[in-house]
Amino acid sequence: MSSANDALTESALPPETGEGPAYWRFARASRAHVVVDAADFFLLMQQAMLRARRRIMLIGWDFDTRVRLGPGRRWWNRPNRRRYPARLGAFVIWLANRTPGLEVRVLKWNFGALKFLFRGSMILDLLRWFWHPAIDFKFDSAHPLGCSHHQKIVVIDDRFAVCGGIDMTGDRWDTPEHREHDPRRQGPGRHIYGPWHDVTMMIEGEAAAALGDLGRARWRRAGGGDLRPCPGQVESAWPPGLIAEFTDVEIGIARTSARWGPYPEVREIEALFVEHIARAQHFIYAESQYFASRRVAEALAARLSASDPPEVVLINPESAHGWLEQAAMDGARVRLLHAIAEHDPLRRLRVFVPYSGRKPIYVHAKLMIVDDEILRVGSANLNNRSMGLDSEADMFIDATRPANDRAEVRSAITRLRHRLLAEHCGLDPAALPALLAEAGSMAAMIDARPRSAKRLQAFDLRPLTDAEKAIADSALLDPERPEELFEPISRGRVRGLFRRGGLLHRPR
Repeated sequence: MSSANDALTESALPPETGEGPAYWRFARASRAHVVVDAADFFLLMQQAMLRARRRIMLIGWDFDTRVRLGPGRRWWNRPNRRRYPARLGAFVIWLANRTPGLEVRVLKWNFGALKFLFRGSMILDLLRWFWHPAIDFKFDSAHPLGCSHHQKIVVIDDRFAVCGGIDMTGDRWDTPEHREHDPRRQGPGRHIYGPWHDVTMMIEGEAAAALGDLGRARWRRAGGGDLRPCPGQVESAWPPGLIAEFTDVEIGIARTSARWGPYPEVREIEALFVEHIARAQHFIYAESQYFASRRVAEALAARLSASDPPEVVLINPESAHGWLEQAAMDGARVRLLHAIAEHDPLRRLRVFVPYSGRKPIYVHAKLMIVDDEILRVGSANLNNRSMGLDSEADMFIDATRPANDRAEVRSAITRLRHRLLAEHCGLDPAALPALLAEAGSMAAMIDARPRSAKRLQAFDLRPLTDAEKAIADSALLDPERPEELFEPISRGRVRGLFRRGGLLHRPR
């Protein structure tokens, strides 16, 4: 049987053709469910990990052992040993102690390791993890300089898995209400942060085992050695009481990985975005932390310039976090939207920012729905890094494939889209079908809503300075390949958002 390591050597996407593999693997899931926002995710993960028997693999961009997953005792309740701890760090120790034979493997991106020194009790948690014989924690540096390990995957017993955009770290917890002022939205350092929107997907069955293959390959690549698949068992760690939106569906998995040592470049996620956008007949609904990918922008421009363009609604945060991300991503978003507008005569592309009162909601989700036939959830943003630099993993359900060609699959995707729109607009999801039918489109429905506390506002294309335009156009801080990070920018160099031969032209 071929291993995930062998799969990593499959042919990658040719640089500019858009041809090549658009997925890594298809596998059946007995159950699948999209979890919206981290309040539910943390609680469900606590319930799932309580049911682990063989192995828990936590693979992510960041982990903070101080985060509270759900109910449980605090550190000062130590006499109550029969009640599990609430904090991630102590909870993992408790699980390893109470479950004979359980292995815990944690893989985190190596950049930012020093910031643990400023996370107080996390140092003590990591020391306790280090000395525990059942727990192994590693930093992932198995990628080119300037790239990151960005996957957010949990695999339990190779029977249950999670893949999406939510990290088990601070400043992530929030409810779908996204209240403007919520005292529960407090980081481990006691600071209050703003509203945060996120999405992930839980799966069970063969598809979870496939993510287990991917996780073991990543662990081996990071120097963790070989891990055997978990032996078969009847029960999975599916959280009790969670009613799945999808049953007996085929799940597709796509990846991004930069060339590193003997490992080739993998650009399946980019190819899949191009394919899914080209397939859109009626609409695309997407949520992403960024919009800065040249290839995605070109695919949208090509589809919007056709005689029958679909409606495209993109939900974005008002601005990226941090000055470096703002310089790299915010300017590129404005430049690309101006460039796409030249190919969008019917103005079918609309970008909206969710608000709760006076506060913008930060959108960290990575989700796309096409014609209520395709649903994809993962770690990849709509930026260049996610297409070619960082390690990413996306999952998707395609209702046109024979295994999924059922009305209930399409209905479940429709309900999810209505739920997300209702969350952002402060509406009852049950009202969405009538409102959308009356308005005729998602954008018209959004525009017709009264200006309430919970709302979607049209993104304001602010003017850019010449310096911002130059940074955005060069894609210096968001390159398409690792080598572009360190190549000098020369006159006539074929690179950046508006490289020669591309569909998009540099706007004035």
